[in-house]
Amino acid sequence: MKAVVLHEYGPQKNLKYEDFEDPKPGEGEVLVRVQAVSLNPIDWKMRSGAAKERFPLELPAVIGRDVAGIVRELGPKVTGFKEGDRVFALANHTYAELCVVKASELALIPEGFELTTASAIPLVSVTGDQLVRDAAKAQKDQTILLTGALGSVGRIALYAALEIGAKVIAGVRKKQIDEALKLGAVAAIDLSDDDEIAKLGIVDAVADVIGGVTATKLIGKVRPGGCYGSTVGPPSNAALHPTVQVNAFMAHPDPKTYIHYGEAVRDGKLLLPIDRMLPLAEAAEAHAAGEKGVPGKIILLG
Repeated sequence: MKAVVLHEYGPQKNLKYEDFEDPKPGEGEVLVRVQAVSLNPIDWKMRSGAAKERFPLELPAVIGRDVAGIVRELGPKVTGFKEGDRVFALANHTYAELCVVKASELALIPEGFELTTASAIPLVSVTGDQLVRDAAKAQKDQTILLTGALGSVGRIALYAALEIGAKVIAGVRKKQIDEALKLGAVAAIDLSDDDEIAKLGIVDAVADVIGGVTATKLIGKVRPGGCYGSTVGPPSNAALHPTVQVNAFMAHPDPKTYIHYGEAVRDGKLLLPIDRMLPLAEAAEAHAAGEKGVPGKIILLG
């Protein structure tokens, strides 16, 4: 098969489109013919080596987490799928024509949902959903501050919080305030403005995808007994706020979650912008664009 192969950690140019050994499905696994892959920040962190402590690679390696495609072959003891099924998943080694996925972590793409867009769902859906429900422990009628509310993970998190019945204060850029309010936030603040953060009242929880200096300012806004959920590790001053429960987490696969948010996007209830689509062979160019920052998901087409 053709794949995007990383031979050594480093810059985007280290991603090489070349021949690679076909994977074979083992017990409880499914071989998927990859049709589309979406990029996530963890991809360039894995490529550069910045994430090698959490996600060590056996080089040469194929990276990539999101995938949508067609079932090619079933491994032993797999039920619930058949050859030709349209599927999507949070997996590994997805920048390739073929990848293997655990059947327990694979889901059928909802009927009527376009396969290419489906590839953008898995990682952001589980991250945003688990951030709000499990890490920030949002409850109905609570006030939740959500950072990065208009990013891909943030949009999922905002949708999840509103489903719960929480009141969301969106932390965004100044130019995004109106859009955040249209999406259902009860208020929105510019997180680059220290005066706005200073004026922010006490909240029940923070759901954070930004971290850094901003996190050190926001943790002090959480009420005693409240939660600070984070996808990027605890604030550096967390020890100074012992009454706040800090939950830094790593998202895990959940097929039901992919389906739930996939249906929401399909039905027009949730907007997950797609910035561009490129051939798999142009993964290096896609990484360069993603690292500069784009207003939506980047998808590689297999």
